[in-house]
Amino acid sequence: MFRFVFPILMATSALPVAASEVADAVALSEAAQGADVIILGEVHDNPHHHALQADAVAAIGPTALVFEQLTEAAAASVTPELAGDAAALEEALNWAESGWPDFSYYYPLIAFAQTGPIYGAQVGREAAQAAFADGAAAAFGPDAGRYGLTTALTEEEQATREAEQMAAHCDALPEEILPGFVEAQRLRDAALAAATLEALEAHGGPVVVITGNGHARRDWGIPSILSVAAADLNVVSLGQFEETPQGDIPFDLWAVADPVERPDPCAAFR
Repeated sequence: MFRFVFPILMATSALPVAASEVADAVALSEAAQGADVIILGEVHDNPHHHALQADAVAAIGPTALVFEQLTEAAAASVTPELAGDAAALEEALNWAESGWPDFSYYYPLIAFAQTGPIYGAQVGREAAQAAFADGAAAAFGPDAGRYGLTTALTEEEQATREAEQMAAHCDALPEEILPGFVEAQRLRDAALAAATLEALEAHGGPVVVITGNGHARRDWGIPSILSVAAADLNVVSLGQFEETPQGDIPFDLWAVADPVERPDPCAAFR
């Protein structure tokens, strides 16, 4: 069984995008003014990234939040009362077994549920395995076409995405299983897009999405899916980095925070 290694930097893109740096949450809020959807990317284990997300939520005042880190059922279980008790919420969500970084990083964001609705879009293990084996469209179901899942990727994009999956897994994957990883990622993007549209339809905009950088990128993440499913939406995405990115940056906005010390994620593969 291969362990997923979260990519730390995603600084290049097959599609040029004019991205702007933002220094803080106020600048981010101003740059995203008028957006229907604001996607706040992160490196999952960097607390500075989560701090900027929390400040941005406070500055933007969204109608709802969508989380990659919560299932639909988990998000629905978070009442305003539960959201006000960090320890009880962590236990109720069984966070220690979730595989996500420290709960303290995410609590200020999930605590939004004290005053507003939150949505979960995490893809379960069985669904991800189904996408891996049979493709994202089959795993997603009848609405797959709306989210672009029935359209094959171009050869260039397929190759680029497979190369990124290989790099994210420390060059330790057999090449023949790379397409399955790409399909699972497409399913996750579509699930996040679907939850976002559900939140928009129920509450209007702006809706803020909390997710990893890979899902926030414009060229093939949530923004790309939304451009197919709801082309009239104004979508703004933020990528967060640990050093200044070079080359084409596949986000509308980007920010840099201090890196964190972490074990070598590839040590287990050596």
